[in-house]
Amino acid sequence: MSTFGKLFRVTTYGESHCKSVGCIVDGVPPGMSLTEEDLQPQLTRRRPGQSKLSTPRDEKDRVEIQSGTEFGKTLGTPIAMIVKNEDHRPHDYSEMDKYPRPSHADFTYSEKYGIKASSGGGRASARETIGRVAAGGIAEKFLKQVSDVEIVAFVTQIGNVKMNRDPFDPNFQHILNTITRAKVDAMGFIRCPDASVAGDMVKEIEHYRGQQDSIGGVVTCVVRNLPTGLGEPCFDKLEALLAHAMLSIPASKGFEIGSGFVGVSVPGSKHNDMFYYDEESKRLRTKTNNSGGIQGGISNGENIYFSVPFKSVATISQEQHTCTYDGNDGTLAAKGRHDPAVTPRAIPIVEAMTALVLADALLIQKSRDYARSITH
Repeated sequence: MSTFGKLFRVTTYGESHCKSVGCIVDGVPPGMSLTEEDLQPQLTRRRPGQSKLSTPRDEKDRVEIQSGTEFGKTLGTPIAMIVKNEDHRPHDYSEMDKYPRPSHADFTYSEKYGIKASSGGGRASARETIGRVAAGGIAEKFLKQVSDVEIVAFVTQIGNVKMNRDPFDPNFQHILNTITRAKVDAMGFIRCPDASVAGDMVKEIEHYRGQQDSIGGVVTCVVRNLPTGLGEPCFDKLEALLAHAMLSIPASKGFEIGSGFVGVSVPGSKHNDMFYYDEESKRLRTKTNNSGGIQGGISNGENIYFSVPFKSVATISQEQHTCTYDGNDGTLAAKGRHDPAVTPRAIPIVEAMTALVLADALLIQKSRDYARSITH
């Protein structure tokens, strides 16, 4: 489906090469200040054509609010937002119409619907994520206003080049405590805060681009200042909702939170996050954060941090021996404009989906808190 969330609900629309993409956001509290200027920065960070390392497709991705606000204030009614596709070239895909592109969604969409978008990836294209990023901007503003929540994502790996993200290393935990979007963007398009490896990441992408190929990577995200108590027992655990959100992003291939896979080799006596009473914040805290800020599926007030791997882009310009929809052998050399690595551009998408999950969870918990208050 194209709708995400329960109380803070987002429905996205649009294909890669249609006239526009966008979304409708329902459940936004009334009276909150909101203009296009609040949302544009993240869309600008996501847009194509930012660097020679990304697709040359030239889209400004200017967002327009169509409804749900008046005089810069939210009305509590559905907010519709639109971004026009200005540099779409459906003719670039005419020769690929008879080939299902390897590892793309062409074949599966055709099997599911009996018809597919003839240009680009249709709804499987990253253009669809524009609506998510626009909606995520609203969610972020709400979270910032209510609890000063900070969400920062950054690149930690491109191909075989990686920065330290050892959850047990104090240096990595320091990065999680101090990283800002300004620091991430200061590293240019690569968006890796570790200057010692950022240059090698650029070279890695340039290497595969030169071979008309692509390469994958990993995005790590941290959430700070999130209230305790968010998330539901069993099926809607906060980490399960975050995993659902991250795996819905095009090209994502996994989800790892807290100590993740590394934690399986650490005994419980060393892995357990011991509690202490923090006099400054006047609440229980944990000395370590191997849980990644979530215990029993519910936020505990510590930093939430997780990583998401993104595969190498499926559409490449190399000739690939494959077959047509009717089963005849053939050679496909994709045309069009494509990223040699999507990982750096995924940063605002990861942040947006995180914000959507947390805004929804916060509204659900506030509803529970209010219900509890009127029954006592």
